[in-house]
Amino acid sequence: MINIETRVSLPFLWGKPAFKKSLWSHVNLIVGPNGSGKTLLAGKIAAQFQKSGYEVNFFHADQIEEDKVLSLLRENPAVRAKIESVLSDMFEKSIRFEKSPDGTFVPVVINKTRGVEYNLREGECHGLKEILSLFAVLYGGRKSRSKRTCFVFDEPELHLHPQMQMFFMGEIRRVAVNAPDSVFFLITHSPFFIDLRFPDDLLGVVVCHINHAPTSIEKLSENDTSLFQRFLPRFNTYHKQFFFSDRQIFVEGYTDQQIFSILLSTFGGKDGATGTGVIDVGGKDELGVFFKVCSLLGTDGRIIADLDSLFRGKLRDVLCDDPRPARWLKKQNEKQLNLYRLIFPFKTTDDGEIRISGPVSLKRIITRLEAYLSDVGNTVLNYILEQGIVSSQEKNTGKPGTPSEIFLSKIEFFSHMKEKLDDLDTFKTVILQAVFSPGVLDDILPEQTFALVPRIRNLARLIFAAAESARVYILPMGCIENYYVKNKIDYMPVYGKDKLFHEERNSMLAMKPEALRRIYAPLTDILGKALSKQ
Repeated sequence: MINIETRVSLPFLWGKPAFKKSLWSHVNLIVGPNGSGKTLLAGKIAAQFQKSGYEVNFFHADQIEEDKVLSLLRENPAVRAKIESVLSDMFEKSIRFEKSPDGTFVPVVINKTRGVEYNLREGECHGLKEILSLFAVLYGGRKSRSKRTCFVFDEPELHLHPQMQMFFMGEIRRVAVNAPDSVFFLITHSPFFIDLRFPDDLLGVVVCHINHAPTSIEKLSENDTSLFQRFLPRFNTYHKQFFFSDRQIFVEGYTDQQIFSILLSTFGGKDGATGTGVIDVGGKDELGVFFKVCSLLGTDGRIIADLDSLFRGKLRDVLCDDPRPARWLKKQNEKQLNLYRLIFPFKTTDDGEIRISGPVSLKRIITRLEAYLSDVGNTVLNYILEQGIVSSQEKNTGKPGTPSEIFLSKIEFFSHMKEKLDDLDTFKTVILQAVFSPGVLDDILPEQTFALVPRIRNLARLIFAAAESARVYILPMGCIENYYVKNKIDYMPVYGKDKLFHEERNSMLAMKPEALRRIYAPLTDILGKALSKQ
């Protein structure tokens, strides 16, 4: 890492706050949406590196003069040899310079496969000219070997195929290793340049935002390092979209991504939908990792998660550690005092004031909710044993069965599992689903246990609201399949998801936007919250 104290102010873009950073990687990325001040920021950073003794070379692809590049290639055999090696490996081409009658040198490209030659200026495409320029700068841009060098590449992806972008990024990494006195900054809109191999690579990412100061990670804790070490190998190009917009919404899987993307299109560029994308991350724990990355980078990432994420997994852990729910809950203390008196022990202070024993935290509230759900669940299991319930009404008669019968058949299924049900997140989720389903538990629970139902509902709603303060939106009905209308799905887990999804998706694609918003109102309401500015 390079330690250079940097401070940049751009009041007309960010207001009074300034961007500050002291630790820099040898390869740094400046990312963010258009109009967020990336190029201006890079220029200010480069100027401060220059004051610290660095020679600065600032290059924008559209501003590199072709004559200077060709002159460098002609006059510097070492640079030309490196570039010819790249051309030969990737394009089966090489380059030479012929002296014309007027004394100037003409760059000639040799296509080895076709056995033809042609003038580079007249016959070559933008892409090859672009890569020639970039490599000329990369290999020969140091004016003085006695000075440390700061390279700034502004939008190097212009005219480059994604594979060539990745190759160029790899060459930057290689040069950075061999020239430890150099530092590189890339201003980019391309996810192919987000080449994060080690957790510390995140320290070299600066994220620019619309209307507020850029953010970055100054250091990682030991836990963060361990988390990202496992995560980065699964962090693909598709996921990296979130570096270029504060408006990304993360969901667990591809079915959620497709359903919410279809509903997002009904907003028509209004209510914060412009520039928003829905990214599936491939699992519940991955949601927690993206939540953590967004928190550290200062981006406004939004999460839409299944109900079972409350009871186990990385998302629950990082959400409970986030300061925003704690701040929100603190503001609710007086309003929720009656509820807290029912669920938490109290103590009397020396001056006679009655206070809750210990701080009210999101983790503590979720733990209390889990205890209540276990009480209700065990009572339901006892009811099943007493009644001798062994199969669902649907299985016995071919009829759907009442809501209570469907619920009991689901719990009866869980009763055969070897796991301790109190530790099974799906079991607790099904109990909570039943708590929010009117009438399901009325004839099942004894009066004393049934008295817990309103308390559980209030606790769950409090948890949902606290999570929303950190931009995490829980699907209260369970998972995305529980919101389907083509096929009615009750409770979790859900089987045959792929078939159900394709039927639902095909049905949705045939609907008009107005119908989609009306029929899927519970989902569009959640999506609307996720799109809103806090």
